[in-house]
Amino acid sequence: MGKGKAEKGEVEEVERGSWDNQCDFFLSCLGYAVGLGNVWRFPYLCYEHGGVTFLIAYLVMLLISGLPLFFLELALGQYAGKGPLKLFGRIAPAFKGLGYGMLMISFLVVIYYNMIIAWTIYYTFAGFASELPWTYCGNTTLTSRDCFQRDQELACFNSSRDDTFWDKKCTSVSEVCLNFNMTQADERDDTNRLMCFNGTDNIVLNRVYPRVSPSEDYYKRTMLGLEPDTSWENMGGLKWELVLCLAAAWTIVCLCLIKGVQSSGKVVYFTALFPYLVLVILLIRGVTLDGAYDGIIFYVYPTQEKMANLLKIDVWAAAATQIFYSLGPSFGGLITLASYNKFTNNCHRDAILIAFANCGTSIFAGFVIFSIIGFMAKQADLPVGEVIKGGTGLAFIAYPEAVTQMPVPQLWSFLFFGMLITLGLDSQFTMTETVTTAIMDQYPNLRAHKGKVVIVASIIGFILGLTMCTRGGIFMFELINWYSASWGLLICAITEILIVMYAYGYKNFLENMEEMGLKIPTIMKYYWLSMWMVITPVVLFFVLIMTFIQYSPAWSPSYTQEKYYFPIGIQFLGWLMALVAGALIIMGVFWQYYNRKRNGKATDFKSMISPSEKWGSALVTNPVKKPTGVDNQTYDKDEIRYNKYSMDTAY
Repeated sequence: MGKGKAEKGEVEEVERGSWDNQCDFFLSCLGYAVGLGNVWRFPYLCYEHGGVTFLIAYLVMLLISGLPLFFLELALGQYAGKGPLKLFGRIAPAFKGLGYGMLMISFLVVIYYNMIIAWTIYYTFAGFASELPWTYCGNTTLTSRDCFQRDQELACFNSSRDDTFWDKKCTSVSEVCLNFNMTQADERDDTNRLMCFNGTDNIVLNRVYPRVSPSEDYYKRTMLGLEPDTSWENMGGLKWELVLCLAAAWTIVCLCLIKGVQSSGKVVYFTALFPYLVLVILLIRGVTLDGAYDGIIFYVYPTQEKMANLLKIDVWAAAATQIFYSLGPSFGGLITLASYNKFTNNCHRDAILIAFANCGTSIFAGFVIFSIIGFMAKQADLPVGEVIKGGTGLAFIAYPEAVTQMPVPQLWSFLFFGMLITLGLDSQFTMTETVTTAIMDQYPNLRAHKGKVVIVASIIGFILGLTMCTRGGIFMFELINWYSASWGLLICAITEILIVMYAYGYKNFLENMEEMGLKIPTIMKYYWLSMWMVITPVVLFFVLIMTFIQYSPAWSPSYTQEKYYFPIGIQFLGWLMALVAGALIIMGVFWQYYNRKRNGKATDFKSMISPSEKWGSALVTNPVKKPTGVDNQTYDKDEIRYNKYSMDTAY
């Protein structure tokens, strides 16, 4: 009978799947941690908080918040061999809702994250044109009258010293001034251009109205399809080009995950490494551009004024938030990836290498980005600090504009957007795998139909993403982006670390790592424990409080240059989205209490937060036979089931 049970357990473990080799896991983790945020959010925060100042705070926060959580989740997932749903329901029954909270966050992020990949696919194909479509201001109805391109303006000025480029054509300066309730000034500026007079002062033309670059104009009006009356009340129809790109993005994800980690583990050999190749190529090209030196100096040179920023609390809050979101704990993704590991894998080594590789990538990408930004500043004759934009604006406005000023722009466009696709896909693979793994862990009979589960999940993700393919789809995108992974993610992280360290017990957790054969030096044990027990929870709580204090209502780019702040009802929807993870944790406590009481199990506080009888290592597949080298075993005797970490006795 014992042998039969063992075979059954082994079959179930095989059906769940595992990495073919450790390189698959390492690259998958690296690809998950190194994402789009390394390229567009990190450099923007560096600019906003003084370059080198933010770098110092960023590295400190890596050591006291990011790395401890990263290792904690890898060790947990590898030991239990389960996704977050099963894991937390077994290690502390009262907090099974934590797994659902993580799953909900990943689900929300999966929906909007693939839209970024869809936009990138759109730009990749648009970049094959003989002339990049965002190089010059067009003359179609999609082009804003305020679109401005320097070469087009120079051509107008050379043809007539009284003309400028406005409203998609050469226009007299007097007409421009009249349109903005001014008159033409009698004087000219330092470049010999005419100015406007507002009744008090002479105004140079670039201050008369907010000029829109061709790349921003293309992003807003051609790609997104924004119109003058677009709002939450009038989202407009579907843009079929975006629908097709979103379908292509989900098809790629589906095909790469259809066989589980066996298929995705091979894809990451390309998707995890290709961005590094492109970054090296872009750096070589970037440092040879005129103005690159100014951009890099802005990035790394410490000044007294910059160093004084270390005394500002918002710098540390921003660094803690960035390192937390950069490494990606509490989404459930790291636990999922590690759950497919071999039981004796050295996840301690992997955690340290991947975390530092991730931060190193951010810093390296900063050199690439600021060299290009320095070039853009030189071309625009502006200070470096005035040409950078954050988030999607950096990826789809600033970079495409820089590409148009390089030789063979189609090549650089392809390389850049190809890099964005691979950066996004790695993270999307893991988050989608988190959702499908949770489903198959909850319903093990579905493991035999893994491909169908992935297909259905991809179809659902595609359908839900269609709301972001409308002409006002950017509003839905920004709403989910703004709220989905904010407070809920921090609440999950704080709950997780308190459960493992104080409910489960740090001594038990250290024993589990010994069972996996992890040889951790004494000094590192003291480091991990000091972080897990005190410093990391305090830092996370600090970030959570600062997130509330620094809260600002969600907004989105609009047809004009003005920010479109969402109505109060939509903001409330965002709040619900942000707090749903916390609500699931609380609901899980009440549900577990009710369910255990109904089944005659103990419902006292100690029993609710102690490991259940099902908790055990991934190797405990036979309740009688003790696997070699595994101390955590389960015995069946006289119909009483006992587990060394459990406070329950189930009959």
